[in-house]
Amino acid sequence: MKNIMYWLIGIILALALLTLGFKLLPKGQAKLGLMAGQLSPCPNTPNCVCSEDKSASAYIAPFVFNDSADSAWLRLKQALVASGGRIETEEPAYLSASFTTKWLGFVDDVELRMDVENNVIHIRSASRLGRSDFGVNRGRVERLRLLFNSSHSQSENTVHN
Repeated sequence: MKNIMYWLIGIILALALLTLGFKLLPKGQAKLGLMAGQLSPCPNTPNCVCSEDKSASAYIAPFVFNDSADSAWLRLKQALVASGGRIETEEPAYLSASFTTKWLGFVDDVELRMDVENNVIHIRSASRLGRSDFGVNRGRVERLRLLFNSSHSQSENTVHN
């Protein structure tokens, strides 16, 4: 009877690991870049946030700036690199970067689009693998926002002193 129990537990564990493995298999690298002048919408998985996505679960506010677009773009690039990002593609109003997690080496993609007319920088942060990211992408964007805003405050204080 014990042998049968061990076999059943083994089979259940094997099926669970197999299921988890399939969920973590690559979905194929996401299509990065602008679509009709905007960042791509998020897939129907909770591992992506985007300031140009209309769904409530994926939406995150863009970065707002009141200085020059060039200065804001530079600050955001510096914030990306300071927080561990690697810039992959840079064009005049578009940038893509990648972040690799420390423990398991998962890669997330971050994209930025400058919107000069509205004084905002749109952002999209998405995991390449899996279904859920436990809030990692949303947290990353909010940390970038803090760095972006704090570096602007420091530069303003330097100018005014």
